[in-house]
Amino acid sequence: MLNIVLLEPEIPANTGNIGRTCCATGTKLHLIEPMGFRINDKTLKRAGLDYWDKLDVTIYDCYNDFLKRNPNAAKKMYMATTKAKKNYTEVKYEPDAYIMFGKESAGIPEEILVKSPDTVVRIPMNENIRSLNLSNSAAVILYEALRQNDFFDMQKEGNLHHLRWN
Repeated sequence: MLNIVLLEPEIPANTGNIGRTCCATGTKLHLIEPMGFRINDKTLKRAGLDYWDKLDVTIYDCYNDFLKRNPNAAKKMYMATTKAKKNYTEVKYEPDAYIMFGKESAGIPEEILVKSPDTVVRIPMNENIRSLNLSNSAAVILYEALRQNDFFDMQKEGNLHHLRWN
């Protein structure tokens, strides 16, 4: 199972969208305090629609609490930031990888990034843009990790509701 880690998320709608994406992909969500909202925020639940109760989510007091409760995470952590030299498609995501995103206003602290430079990744974008939306970034990188793992046991085909494919 893949893992998305949000370090001090600030915007409830982004976290709700990421939670919905996690439900759709069988991904565990890790939320690290302090957060810029309460977990019962109506914006968070609105963005997550009626999936929030199906979400595998754990909340941690701080980054050290997260590391203590997930001792293998540091060895399998990929950190997404605009400061990275390597693109997100240049790494191999293990089936139980952790993909970390920092808070919207500041990203992942550089003190954390410099400890594992080989696992720090970025999404290419135009140089005049500061960053992509957090929930979009999480979806882009998560789906690359899923693709590399052949989408696990996810449904890979769809059906029409009223007509049939030829």
